[in-house]
Amino acid sequence: MSKHAGIARFTYNWGLATWQNLYQDGFKPNKFLLKKFFNNSVKTQLEWIKHKGICQKITQYAFDQLGAAYDRFFKGLGGYPRFKNKGQNDSFTINAAGKPIPIGGVRVKLPTIGWVKTCEGLPHTTTTKLSISRIADDWYIAFAHCVETEPSSKSVDVVGVDLGIKELATLSTGVTFPNPEAYKKNIQKLKRLSKALARKTKGSSNRHKAKIKLAKHHNRVSSIRKDSLH
Repeated sequence: MSKHAGIARFTYNWGLATWQNLYQDGFKPNKFLLKKFFNNSVKTQLEWIKHKGICQKITQYAFDQLGAAYDRFFKGLGGYPRFKNKGQNDSFTINAAGKPIPIGGVRVKLPTIGWVKTCEGLPHTTTTKLSISRIADDWYIAFAHCVETEPSSKSVDVVGVDLGIKELATLSTGVTFPNPEAYKKNIQKLKRLSKALARKTKGSSNRHKAKIKLAKHHNRVSSIRKDSLH
């Protein structure tokens, strides 16, 4: 999975650099032009990308992501696309050459990668593509599928919401949602892990281990916040 993420990052950065160079020369590039040139002239010379254990569709999705980033920039919905760095927001998207991918349970067979176990059970369904990302040395799988739901009955027609600091939200019906205060409750451990990381020798394996511990704790705090807001 690290190799797949590396190829996706290389493709994205190559496309961004080539896009910038073509634009400076007076051309109007797009993802289709870059994808065609990359597949015909660049990819054929890179043996490490054409390895049989690598899904060849990850380069296609990397160009799609680059094109989407430029679309958001031109529409004023986001900043200018930036180059990706190793170890930061590593991710890639794969498919099974158009075939449906079965999902379900605590095991899933990824195209070209093979069987992997999941910490949580997945719904039994099929999907056409999978997005895999790494956060704090943990890998996450994401996919879209349809779910049929029935609308719940309304107890009241209108509800007022008051957002606060002490309480996350207070409803006009009297229901309150407490503020988890994730950062405040974990600040001491974050400080301790940050000091431990600063004391480690740069480039050492112990520094890498300390970095992963700190990143995992930051991710835990972030997950508590996201869960509460959701």
